[in-house]
Amino acid sequence: MHALFEVSDTLNMPFECFIFDAAKENFPIRPHWHYFCEIIYVLEGTAEIFDNDISYNVPKDGFIFLHPKTIHSIYPVDDKPLKYAVIKLDINRLSATPSYSPKLTNIIKSGADNQMQIYFPPEFTIDTNCKKLFLDCVDELETKNYGYDLLVQAHLYNIMMIIIRKWQDNGFSFENDIYKKDTSYDIDNITEYIDQHINEHLEVADIAELCGISYSCFAKKFKRMYGFSCKEYIERFKIFKVEDYLLFTDFDLNYISQETGYADCSHMIKQFKKYRGITPKQFRTRGGS
Repeated sequence: MHALFEVSDTLNMPFECFIFDAAKENFPIRPHWHYFCEIIYVLEGTAEIFDNDISYNVPKDGFIFLHPKTIHSIYPVDDKPLKYAVIKLDINRLSATPSYSPKLTNIIKSGADNQMQIYFPPEFTIDTNCKKLFLDCVDELETKNYGYDLLVQAHLYNIMMIIIRKWQDNGFSFENDIYKKDTSYDIDNITEYIDQHINEHLEVADIAELCGISYSCFAKKFKRMYGFSCKEYIERFKIFKVEDYLLFTDFDLNYISQETGYADCSHMIKQFKKYRGITPKQFRTRGGS
């Protein structure tokens, strides 16, 4: 299975949104798997999409939701042009849910366990205006104007709610077991904890304990899954948070260092220069370029 693994840069890109044109890219898409959820909306033509050996013919205006870690591939059905929108997302980074609802991560996992539908036909997607949501996600990531990440997340929540409500129409319900998992963490959702506590002093040993596994086992699994050691992941994530503050606010460096979990401002400046090659002040002056 690992020979089919496709690296997912969940740190730099918690979500990707793009248009795939089969006439201009390497195609077909051979069997592979990754830690992202992947949603494919067909814009032109018809795609044959395999998910764990089950074949789905997805025509124009149909879409399919592929769970993390499933082996999937995409092939042409005929010689007609094929173009589709792709959304890849780390579902753990979509953590905002209402008080009465279990975590989105656990809902999606439960949907997979209960084998809820993953293919949604054109008559359903047209009624729910899904095409606009997909294209708006692509447009926001291409332009990256102020607040683009919030708008993309809003669109992603909308898409996920459309899927979950359809599951509910087909008999899916929020059982007690789904709620029980909300207070636990494992290697799959630990980045949600890191995201929520990034302004605190985080120790890798404490994070491993939250996952209920030994430090050495946690370290190996984390690096295999995310491409960095947990310590480096935390440091790089802090840098991304610092960049957002520098680009989109006028807060001083002392305040930014406090909000991103650094011991002091000088440590933040040192680490920022290590990863970006310039100081935070220079980064802000250049507008991020």
